[in-house]
Amino acid sequence: MVDNKPYAYSILRTVSGSERSAEKAVGWALEETSVKREDIAYTVATGYGRVNVEFANKAVTEISCHGRGANWIWGPSVRTIMDMGGQDCKAIRCDQNGRITSFVMNDKCAAGTGRGVEVFADLLQIPIEEIGALSLSVQDEPEPLNSTCVVFQKSETISRLQGGASKENVLAALCSANAHRAAQLLRRVGVEKELVVTGGIAKNLGVVVRLEKELGFKALPANTDFDPQLAGAVGAALFATDAARKMKTP
Repeated sequence: MVDNKPYAYSILRTVSGSERSAEKAVGWALEETSVKREDIAYTVATGYGRVNVEFANKAVTEISCHGRGANWIWGPSVRTIMDMGGQDCKAIRCDQNGRITSFVMNDKCAAGTGRGVEVFADLLQIPIEEIGALSLSVQDEPEPLNSTCVVFQKSETISRLQGGASKENVLAALCSANAHRAAQLLRRVGVEKELVVTGGIAKNLGVVVRLEKELGFKALPANTDFDPQLAGAVGAALFATDAARKMKTP
């Protein structure tokens, strides 16, 4: 973030160790710019491995960062955030300033998360980017898969495939289950308009469309200037901007 505007970013797969992942992400983001690491005034780490990023000046929870980032990207009308990330899903409520008022998280299972979707991409040998569109190509909606456990989902998928179900049919059942799981979290936190979906699964229209159908209203459309995976990073950069300004204030 430079002058309160995003300057450079990167999105890449994590590697072993949070510190190495963070180093790699920062290096890639700055690669095509004139900015050097020593030019960065303040760094905030967020996400699961935030406390292990030793070069960061501060660590802030991903919940706070998604609230702040969603408020900045979509505007002050946002009241509910459905963060569907790689490791977990979080339903978050915030005020007009992006401050968190309440939140709930999914149980300790990959069902409904990016990692869970990766399992099915590998199992069915389908690029993860194509899952949403393929799931929407079915004529009739199948019964959703088990929405509480990836192991059960995988076992049920194998049974359905052996019974003659198509890959598209199975993907529709998976996306439906993930949407239902997200809707349950939103109802627990008390979903309020306006709603935005962040995280990698926000790119999966098969989940988003079914989530909107179950809730009975549409989420705010994706901001074409920002990848939905960047919401937490934008929030972290805004917290870092605040901290850097305070350091300069006498």
